[in-house]
Amino acid sequence: MFVSLVYQVARKLLAFPALLLRRDAAKDAELLVLRHENAVLRRQLTRPVRYEPADRLWFAALSSLIPRYRWANAFPVTPTTLLARHRRLIARKWDYSKRRARPGRPPTARVVKALVLRLAKENPRWGCRRIQGELIRLGHPVGSTTVWKILTAAGIDPAPRRGGPTWCEFLTAQAESIIACDFLHVDLIDLRRVYALVFLEHDTRRLHIAGVTAHPTGPWAVQQARNLAIELGVRVDSLRFLIRDRDAKYTESFTESFDAVFAADDIEVVPTEPRTPRMNAPCERVIGTLRREVLDHLLIWNETHARQILDAYAQHYNRHRPHQARAQLPPLAHEHPKPMSAPTTHRLLHTRILGGVINEYRYTA
Repeated sequence: MFVSLVYQVARKLLAFPALLLRRDAAKDAELLVLRHENAVLRRQLTRPVRYEPADRLWFAALSSLIPRYRWANAFPVTPTTLLARHRRLIARKWDYSKRRARPGRPPTARVVKALVLRLAKENPRWGCRRIQGELIRLGHPVGSTTVWKILTAAGIDPAPRRGGPTWCEFLTAQAESIIACDFLHVDLIDLRRVYALVFLEHDTRRLHIAGVTAHPTGPWAVQQARNLAIELGVRVDSLRFLIRDRDAKYTESFTESFDAVFAADDIEVVPTEPRTPRMNAPCERVIGTLRREVLDHLLIWNETHARQILDAYAQHYNRHRPHQARAQLPPLAHEHPKPMSAPTTHRLLHTRILGGVINEYRYTA
């Protein structure tokens, strides 16, 4: 840069004697042409001209040859330009923006961002709220908006939020005393169909797979109801209502009906209206979750295989999977783990469920 500056100054100094030897009339005419050209160029410019150091040095050298009252017409630099440059120098000297901490919420740790992207990559069917629940279980209390921003910045489209049914507002007030049931059909690899009886506790969202059979009959449904009552034990006393649809399998037994098993424990059976699945929305929703997360991604051979898969998923569902209705707590959990103060010092364990269809994450102790 210094060599360029010296070259430009020397070139202009050599051209200065030729300017002095010209006639006054020629010089005046050339000055008028240059002044008019300068005025035309100023009208066409949308932003101020940037001058190099050599240009500023040349203007400073010629300023001694021109009377001061003509500086406004001769030079593009005005007192306003000089004051603006001085203000920029003062602001640059007393700038502390890089020294003090940035105001507002602290930035998200890089470990958490990497973990969000890892969960999204290994679980393509998880949305931002599902990933948020898994992070909370791992000890990273982040919001769903933060997860959404991380995924969006990485070019990953978060899954759309699924709104709950309107009838759920009524059930929430009595969720502690409600249990629901419904039949789930599973298509086998040889195109046969088996059925599973699913029970769901509204309060804890605990899932029960009562049984799997290819021929669901009334006596079979009654036996599954008895098995559930034995499994619940003393907790059956807190239940007051059972929600089911109007399937004939619940009432086709001649010796003892499905409803009578629950009536013996003072549980009132509430049948839904015909063709109204939204009246049993939580149970319908857990069946949809079963299909989206497991059944749609596996080939099932027979009843035994179907029972193994459903039992494995029910254990994952009750012990590990977070739920929005319980503030991202699994059905069998009572509180979230304590936040991790130093997440980089812990090793993240990755457990594959059902051959990797489902993934669980936890830190080692």
